[in-house]
Amino acid sequence: MIRTKPRDDLPQRLAEIHDGIIELIRRHKPTVLSIEDIFYARNVRTTVVLGHARGVILLAAAHAGLEIHEYPPAEIKKAVAGTGAATKLQIQFMVTRLLRLKSAPQPTDAADGVAAALAYALMPDLPKIESVRFPARVVVERPRRLAVPPVPVDVRRSER
Repeated sequence: MIRTKPRDDLPQRLAEIHDGIIELIRRHKPTVLSIEDIFYARNVRTTVVLGHARGVILLAAAHAGLEIHEYPPAEIKKAVAGTGAATKLQIQFMVTRLLRLKSAPQPTDAADGVAAALAYALMPDLPKIESVRFPARVVVERPRRLAVPPVPVDVRRSER
């Protein structure tokens, strides 16, 4: 968990987050980053600051060449708890159960981060629409008429 001092200036806090993420990537060598999509807090300032923090995390991941997956909060909750309206307590409980932990990750933000990783791990491995590419020259035509060969039928009834 990367913690910054609330009294530090925003640029200093963002630099600490960036450096912390770079260190985690260096230490653990992941290939994928799963992150919660931006959400809107009641306080506009909080939303903007969280957006900045997400930005430096995404920047560090992109520079490290990680595959990045962003999921809306409701999708993460649904993947982990079965409902997109799950509470933080329910997410903590399910993360604890799914990973067979002795206690729930603390603080609740840690459980949210683990839930995002679990959402990636639990999602079906289906290709995204944008990643499916068809060559421009290939044209698939439907047959105009279905040609079915005649089936020989014995019209005589068998005698009993």
